Formats: sequence, structure tokens, C-alpha cells
Amino acid sequence: MTKVAFYTLGCKVNQYETQAMEELFKKRGYSIVNPDEYADVYVINTCTVTNLGDRKSRQFIRRAKKINKDSIVAAVGCYSQIAPEEVERIEGVDIVIGNTDKDKIVDLCEKAKSERKKINIVKDIRRYKEFENLNINEVDSKTRAYIKIQDGCNQYCSYCIIPYARGPIRSRRLEDILMEARRLADSGFKEIILTGIHVASYGKDLGSINLLDVISKVNEIEGIERIRLSSMEPTFIDEKFMKKAVELRKLCDHFHLSLQSGSNTVLKRMNRKYTKEQYKEIVELIRKYMPDAGITTDIIVGFPGETEEEFNETCDFVNEIGFSRIHVFKYSPRIGTPASKYDNQIHGSIKHERSEKLISLGNRLMDKFNSKFIGKIVKVLFEEEKDGFFEGYTTNYMRVKSRAKENIQGNILPVRIIDKENDFLIGEIEEL
Repeated sequence: MTKVAFYTLGCKVNQYETQAMEELFKKRGYSIVNPDEYADVYVINTCTVTNLGDRKSRQFIRRAKKINKDSIVAAVGCYSQIAPEEVERIEGVDIVIGNTDKDKIVDLCEKAKSERKKINIVKDIRRYKEFENLNINEVDSKTRAYIKIQDGCNQYCSYCIIPYARGPIRSRRLEDILMEARRLADSGFKEIILTGIHVASYGKDLGSINLLDVISKVNEIEGIERIRLSSMEPTFIDEKFMKKAVELRKLCDHFHLSLQSGSNTVLKRMNRKYTKEQYKEIVELIRKYMPDAGITTDIIVGFPGETEEEFNETCDFVNEIGFSRIHVFKYSPRIGTPASKYDNQIHGSIKHERSEKLISLGNRLMDKFNSKFIGKIVKVLFEEEKDGFFEGYTTNYMRVKSRAKENIQGNILPVRIIDKENDFLIGEIEEL
């Protein structure tokens, strides 16, 4: 049987698209193997958010050819979209595909193999107005599944390459989203995660529909017990949204709201569309309707011109909000973005120092948030067994592990929290 291996970098959207491409190969009789194994075809789903993503993409392309010098190597995704000629020049690359035509990947690999010549089909993504419908029917896990509902971004934050890599907003048809959600529910999935490049913008290109409509319709599907949203722009959330969210009940009380900086002057240079005061109002609104909500975020340190005072503003604001978890990124200049040309680029050692400080603060805040739940009963969707414990997540995205006498994977169970350990809560399963 012909073998294909996938190596995926970057976001949840990339992971979703990799799963969809895997299914396309399976339908044509290919078997999926691990990326460090011998394969006839290697597909690298690239990322270009940072320089590190570019570098890792190049490294694996070269490694794949060393495993099997006669293999077909396809580089797909954001790095290929942004720098197609550069990717094509990497030794070992046979096929270059951007963020269109991924549904044709099997045919392209077989064409490259039969004709033994390079194929580069990267197109100008700015001209694309239609959503490329890649579907998932099978997922190895039977607990949580992602559904990609939109692609593209029109925000153009000054540091971000993604609008250039992913193109304009393109929303998936509601009928297709619901069809996939029903299939996943029929397969036993209890939690659906709605994901995309800019989820909050869903429907802006369609006119008469928005994200709340999608959530409401998925909420009606029997078998789905939880709906979770991936990273969102905070400005989408208002009183109307929160009132409806509480009514729907299946929507998880977990919101990943990208902050990026707690300094208004930095936010302005980033071309973010809110102030820290507006951000705080949105968090307070969420907590008004969902008091135990987990608020997680992304923050960039070392943005060009970021002063010590501006960084301290961010630390103070992060502490004030009391995030349940934060992801810290060191600013990485991306060629073609306005911020890459800004004066006062920050030295790497300062970025590292600020990153470490903010990570430490984030860990303390996570510990403080988790501690509030000791002694309380929470509902946990158990996903896997590891080292004698079953591990899973609460609705507000706390990691919990518990012992059980039988296999509880895929079950949502009440758990009394008795202790904490690193970023885990320890719980005892309540008798039903």
C-alpha cells in the first residue's frame, strides 16, 4: 500500500486541514504513517506566523527527502502562499501549494510522481471569494472535534502576515457546517470546536448571518453537549451575544480573547481595533453572565518601540484581568508587514526577558484561578488515559485528571476537585 506522512505546523485550522487532506488520501487507498517513518509522499502543512515556523518547515522538507530520497514532498499552506518561489527552491520540494487547491493534493502528488517534475500552483489568494470546502468525516479521538467555519482575515494588524497568507474573509455555508456537525455527533463526539482564521467575522461576506446563528443551529443538534469557540476578536462580544450564549447552555464558558498588549499606545501601533478599557468592559460583561468563565489570551512582547513602561502596563493589565491562561509570543518581524519597517526594533535578549516575566505571571494567575475550584464539583469531558489517570477538560478549559476503575474516555462526568498539581486539577469522580 502506498504510504503518506503529514507534518503539521501552526494553528488549529492547519490541524483541521491536515485531517481533511489525510481523508482524501485514504479514499484513494493510501495508508497514513508517522512523519518520521518511511513514506512515498510527505505533506508539510506549513506555518508562517513567525520566522520559527518558516525554519521548521524548511527543516522537515529536507528531513523527509533524507528518509526516502525518491519520495514526493509537497509543501502546502501559509509559508508556501507567502513565499512560493522561495519554497520551490528548497532542495527536495516537488509540489508547492498555497491556501487554495488543497482538495486537489492527491492528484497533484500522483502527477508529480508520474511526470517527475516540480509543480507550483500557488495563486493570488486575494482574488478568492469562495470558501474551500474541506470536510472531516473521521477523527481518531471520540471526544472533541474541530469544524472549520471560515477562512481569511480583513483586520490587517500591523505585525501580522496572515491576511496576506489566508486572503479575505470567506465563510462556509451554514448547511455544510451543520452537515459535518451532525456526522460528528452521529460518530459519538460530544464537543464541537468552531474554528477559523477570524471566527468572529463569520458571515460578514454572506450578509444575513453571523457567528451567533451558527452556534444556535449547532446547539440544536442532538448528541452534541458542548460547543467551544476558538480564538476570537474581543469586539464581537456584546450584551446581545452574552444573553443568547447563556440561553443556549451548550456554549462553553471559555473565551480565548486575543489581547496582544495591555498598553493603549502599543495597541494603536499594532492597529488593533480596541483599547484596554474596552477590552476590560468585554471581560466584565462575560463574567456578569458567566461568573466562572475561563478567559485565555495571546500577548506579544517586544513589539517595535515597546518601552519598559509599556511592558509594565501590560503586566499590570494582565494581573488586573486575571486570565486563567496566557500564551506569550516574542515579536517576530514578518517581511511585508508594516511593523517590520518600524523603528526601534527590540533586541532579542529584552524580548526573552519580558517573555519569561510574563510567562511567570501567567502561571501564577492560572494557579490562582484553578485554586478557586478546589472543593467544588465540575463537569469534565475525559479524553485520554495517561499514567494511571484519566485526563480531560471542564467547560471553562481547566485541565483535570482523575482515577477511575473503568474506561471513562468520552464521558462527561461530575468531578469534585480536591487538589492541584502544576497546571492540572486533581479530582474524584462523584457517584451518579
